[in-house]
Amino acid sequence: MAVRVFAGDTADPVAFTDIVEVIRTGFGLDRLVLVGDRGMITAARIAAIKELNDTGTDFGWITALRAPAITKLAADDGPLQMSLFDTHDLAEITHPDYPHERLIACRNPALAAERARKRNELLAATETALARIAERVERGSLAGAGKIGEAVGQIVNKYKVSKHFHRTITDTSFAYERDHAAITAEAALDGIYVLRTSVPATDLDAPAVVTGYKNLAYVERDFRSIKTDDLDLRPIHHRLSERVKAHVLICLLACYVTWHLRKAWAPLTYTDEHPPTRDNPVAPAQRSPHAHTKASRHQTTDATPLRSFRALLDHLATLTRNRIRYQDTNIEIETLTEPTHDQRRAFDLIKATIPSPSRRSQT
Repeated sequence: MAVRVFAGDTADPVAFTDIVEVIRTGFGLDRLVLVGDRGMITAARIAAIKELNDTGTDFGWITALRAPAITKLAADDGPLQMSLFDTHDLAEITHPDYPHERLIACRNPALAAERARKRNELLAATETALARIAERVERGSLAGAGKIGEAVGQIVNKYKVSKHFHRTITDTSFAYERDHAAITAEAALDGIYVLRTSVPATDLDAPAVVTGYKNLAYVERDFRSIKTDDLDLRPIHHRLSERVKAHVLICLLACYVTWHLRKAWAPLTYTDEHPPTRDNPVAPAQRSPHAHTKASRHQTTDATPLRSFRALLDHLATLTRNRIRYQDTNIEIETLTEPTHDQRRAFDLIKATIPSPSRRSQT
């Protein structure tokens, strides 16, 4: 395992380029697939990978297109047409702007519904706030194109749907209306994303490309675990560069241990022990019937109470070693709190034994 720490003002694409070089020279790897989101693997980074491949490496990549590029593909004469999703949630397309590459178009109905709901909420909230501004202008308590524009700007910047409204501002009036054409055009692409890859279909078919990209969610989960949830990387109380790097490495190793503990202790938590195989990688992941049963009953089949991973750690923390000194003597005894059934089970699952307290006496 390895980790590289960059200065705080280092942009993700720059860090990505450096890491690719480390992989090639430091680890001696010359054939692998790099997966990153649209902000990490940019057009410039792709060009850099292609130049590197000219030196003898075979680095493939998987990333996603940004919204403007998807809109261009969905033009009237473009390859991304809604009929592609009549029977399947993903389809492979090509476009001259992406030579020697594969484009995997995906449509997630659940994501489409969520985006439509969120957009409608933001539009409604924006209209409500703009209506209050219009009332102030009508009463004369808000006047001047500059001041009206400033008030309107605060609203549209808050809800981020400015592009969906037509606005007319003068010194004494303010009018607005929805841009239905823009709203309809955006809604047509709800739930649609397009993956871009250089990996040939003989190595990864379309579902495997989607699965590979979605696995980024596990990376994001682990970063969240390191930064906040479990390990609290920050604040860093070190000032020397090498100590900061050592601190981050220790947190990474702890994250690796946490991953194994989560897996081993799945029978004692709400974790799905046997997630069903996903026939459709685009569709949201489903929990197994066993996991639903655990969630509804809050206990295992042998009536052991289920806990979250964090709650299980807190319960294990109650297993303590105590040192007792008898009054007016030099005699000391070490005792261990009596382990509960769940604590014993947790140690059994990781194939470890609860240490016996050592007894020490002095006279």
